[in-house]
This record gives sequence, C-alpha cells and structure tokens, in this order.
Amino acid sequence: MKPQDILAEKTSLWIFGYGSLVWKPDFKFKRSKVGYIQGYKRRFWHGDNFHRGNNEMPGRVVTLVEDDDACTWGVAYEVTGSQVEESLKYLNVREAVLGGYVTRAVEFTARGAAMTPLMTSPRCWRCAEEIAMQIAVSHGKTGHNIEYLLRLADFMRRHCPGVEDAHLFSIEAATLALVPYLLASAPAL
Repeated sequence: MKPQDILAEKTSLWIFGYGSLVWKPDFKFKRSKVGYIQGYKRRFWHGDNFHRGNNEMPGRVVTLVEDDDACTWGVAYEVTGSQVEESLKYLNVREAVLGGYVTRAVEFTARGAAMTPLMTSPRCWRCAEEIAMQIAVSHGKTGHNIEYLLRLADFMRRHCPGVEDAHLFSIEAATLALVPYLLASAPAL
C-alpha cells in the first residue's frame, strides 16, 4: 500500500514502530500505545548503509519477516489531521527512500492487563555472533549501530516486561560480549 493510498482514506492513522521509531519517532502524534502485531517477527537482517552504517561497513537494523506464529512488540502512534500527511511524507524519506522499507496495513493490539508473555523466536547463537560483529563495528549518519541495538533492547525491557524477544536479546548479549575485545584492540588515544 502506498502512503498516498492511505492518505486518501484517513483523517486519523496509527503508525507502528518496531525499531528506532519506538524511541525516536521524529514526527508529531496525538498519542501512543505499546502493543504488538501478529504474523511478523523482528529480525536484524536489514543491511543499512545510511542511518547505522556506511558503504564500506553496512550496519544492521531490524526488519519484519512474515511468520504466522510470531508477534512483534513496538509502539503505535496516532496521527490526526495534518499530522497524517506530514508524518507519512517524513517516514517515506526516512524509512522507504533511505531505509528500503515498504508500507503495509496491519492489525495492532495494544498491551493489556490480560497479556501473557510470548516467545518470539528460538535462540541462534551462531547467527547472533555474526550479526553482533557487524553491529559492533558499524556506524552511520544517525549514530553507532550498538546504540540502535541497546535502545531497542532497553525499550523491550522497560515497556514490554515479561516478553522474551530471543533474537534481539541474543544479539545484544553477543554484542556486549565483544565490547571488551574491541576496546582492547582499539588504538590508544
């Protein structure tokens, strides 16, 4: 679905963020809610040579992969009136042009008192180590790739307690395990 198709239909719209949008939406919104979408899993499989990496050393950012048995937690932001057009224009550049993402309509479920913890993926330590090494050494125009990873993990712990995102947390652990080695091999200042 293209942003202009959404604009033609809506005076109010919810925008779901599952990566950096959870801590840095950078657009005006009326309100926000923490919750999840079904049928997708979050993965650090998207190479990024702008925001968190460069052409010589692409970083890793999250993308959504369809999986009927999975869910992804994040934040939905309600935009209304002129915010709809403004936010979609901004996100088209940030996420589509610079990020390579597409826009889709999905069903969002806000966090509620009756929610039960959900496991989103099995652990894959070897995969985590490979991704962690790339994250540990990459940086782009909006910062170091480690910052992106740690902010996302912090969001999950603070706003989605009891939800285990094994993919995210295993990459975080593998990246943090690399830090002492990276510091030891860094040139002295």
